[in-house]
Amino acid sequence: MFARIARLRFLAPLLLAFPSLAAARDDSLFTSSVTYCSPPETLLIQQFDIAYFAKNQSIWFNISAASVDSNVNVTANVMLNVYGMHPVNFTIDLCSLFSGALCPLPMYNFTGSDSIPLPSSLGVSGKIPSIAFQIPDLEAYAQLSLTEVNTGVLKACVQATLSNGWSAHQVAVEWATGALALLALLSAVCYSFMPDALAPFRLFDLLYLYQWTASTALLDLNYSSVYRAFASNFAWAMGLFSASATSPIQMSINNMRHLTGGNMADATGDSAVALVNRKLSPYNAIASSTLLQTNQLASVGIENFWASSNMTSGNYVSDISIASVQKLSAAGDVQLVTPSSANILQAGVPIYVNSVGIATANSFMTVFLVVLMIAAVLLAVLSVGYCVLAAISRYGQRKEGYIADRYPSFARAWLLRICLIVFTPVTIFALYQWTLKDSWLSIFLSVILFLAVVGYILYSIVLVHRLALRSAPSELWTRPDFLASHGPLYAIYRSERFYATTPLILAIFVKALFIAFSQANGIVQVVAILVVECMVLASLLVLRPHKSRGADVLATYLAITRVLCTGLMIAFVESLNLGAIARVVIGIVIAVIISVAVIVMFINTLVNMGIMKLVPARYRRRPDVTPSNLDAEKGTDIDEKDWRPRNPTPERNIPLDPDVNQPYPDSPSQTLTDHHSLYSEESGSTTLGSLLPQRWSIQQSQPSSHSRSNSQSQYSSSQSNYSPSRSNYMSNASSPRQSVPPSPLRTQSPSHSRQPTIDEHPPFP
Repeated sequence: MFARIARLRFLAPLLLAFPSLAAARDDSLFTSSVTYCSPPETLLIQQFDIAYFAKNQSIWFNISAASVDSNVNVTANVMLNVYGMHPVNFTIDLCSLFSGALCPLPMYNFTGSDSIPLPSSLGVSGKIPSIAFQIPDLEAYAQLSLTEVNTGVLKACVQATLSNGWSAHQVAVEWATGALALLALLSAVCYSFMPDALAPFRLFDLLYLYQWTASTALLDLNYSSVYRAFASNFAWAMGLFSASATSPIQMSINNMRHLTGGNMADATGDSAVALVNRKLSPYNAIASSTLLQTNQLASVGIENFWASSNMTSGNYVSDISIASVQKLSAAGDVQLVTPSSANILQAGVPIYVNSVGIATANSFMTVFLVVLMIAAVLLAVLSVGYCVLAAISRYGQRKEGYIADRYPSFARAWLLRICLIVFTPVTIFALYQWTLKDSWLSIFLSVILFLAVVGYILYSIVLVHRLALRSAPSELWTRPDFLASHGPLYAIYRSERFYATTPLILAIFVKALFIAFSQANGIVQVVAILVVECMVLASLLVLRPHKSRGADVLATYLAITRVLCTGLMIAFVESLNLGAIARVVIGIVIAVIISVAVIVMFINTLVNMGIMKLVPARYRRRPDVTPSNLDAEKGTDIDEKDWRPRNPTPERNIPLDPDVNQPYPDSPSQTLTDHHSLYSEESGSTTLGSLLPQRWSIQQSQPSSHSRSNSQSQYSSSQSNYSPSRSNYMSNASSPRQSVPPSPLRTQSPSHSRQPTIDEHPPFP
């Protein structure tokens, strides 16, 4: 039955891609979150911890609860769900435990902890494979149901998700990816003074890879828990830094929302997994028969439950008071989650943002504040840089016009880069904020930020296209100020492919539309995004826009990665009802593919920083290697500075005259004696060494005599056949071969005056 789970052991080597804790420990399963699965009629739970140890096959529990009903004898049913299957399901009579201390349930705060060895007859060790203790983000939960012995009425139901301590979400991964982004940023700053440098463009490629990875977890899909945890490592690239419910920033956003018409729930202090829809991972189950419909107790609420109950000090066997029970209720954060609850987190943005400690309604405002911080840092750095350059120019080390002319262009280029970097999170969460209808101030700020970012990018695109269409694409590179200001949009591309950034920006915007406005239909989202990614890949394969072959290969590789991963996400569509284990395997495969792409970008960042200079010269490419003719195939301009191989063959050529291709003579006298073709047969004169009129250098002379017309006809015939006359060779057959120096005045015909140039061809009669 559990053979499919055992197959996961073949994926154990892939788990090395995830940083993990190095401390040795026993294999165990323990609870990570607790919720009510039915209204608490009899039992109010503050703490419910349970753990299973495989070493001695025992269960340890730590329960803190309050019984509020008298004379209740209950039985406890324990059910374990692992990847949608139920390996454990047994019932325990509480009257047989602790010498009957729990029968009937005492009406006071109960805090108990004990370890119970499981009977070998249950065979629990054989039902739980060893991979369950090692695979990250285990999808399992335990359910405890208390049923009254006499009536069979469900008195309490508690669900607790289980974990083995391993997870694909690691703080070390966040710091590592952040350090790589910082390294790319420093490289981009150092090389940004050269508009066509690769480092600033690779900064955008790296951050877009991070942002795309995070955005793949925002769809309405039933992701496996391992992939959702992996994608949360890149939440910081979207401006969603991990926070707690008591974070000053999040509390300020909550206050702002509530004062401006917001009524959505704040972030929970506990794990967001407890509020996940039970049809999704890690629960993988629909509402079972033990989950009762919400009755009048649920409508009253847990906080008002004690006030609505007729409980006085006379109802208690012990000396507990109502105040102490209310204190217990306030201390615990166990929430009621039923199929009709309003606090359920649905797939997509709600689950993702709450998994990092941010409420759904706070997602855009968090991104908004992060963008403001980035803008403030940019303004401060540019101001300091301007002051430094002004001080340097004052002492004569720089020209005064350098600051006035070049630095504003440098500042506008970095403003454009920042807008391109924040374009993905701003468009996604600004558009998504419009669907929440929560706080009017949040909606207003989302419109302002959206228009500011999108407007500046569109303004730059319009300027680039207008200049290229009005004059020529090459004009974009001949204006230094324009190239320095708007180069981030086209400087990396060839002149005829200056527009290559526009399809990518349009694709990001279209994907944001589907993510924000199609939250209720996951199949539409994933199919539409897959089509968009395929179009981007096709544009790269057809246009090949970059100046170098390596840049084309890298861009195509990243596009293939996006297409492949998006295609694999079709398996997460909820309507397909794919098994939990299969979704876990697919999630791990996608995570490994993205991890490889991040490693490739890390290597590329090091190469752009000049790490290859540390490689010994004998291992580098020889500088005299002849490049291929790929540029000629792509139509690259000859004067364009790039590293793409060129075709050295001239674009225009005429057949070479064999009579010209002769060695120089040994003496000048041989030139005049060997070839009588230098003389005109009719006039007996020669044109060799004669001073030609100036008009002959710009146009052909018109025939004015029989000699001219005869020479013109002979030249025309020689143009169609570049072989020397037979008489010339016959006359030299008996004597040693003599040659004449090549001259532009020599022709095949004896009476023609000069040889035409490559671009000058006489009209044929």
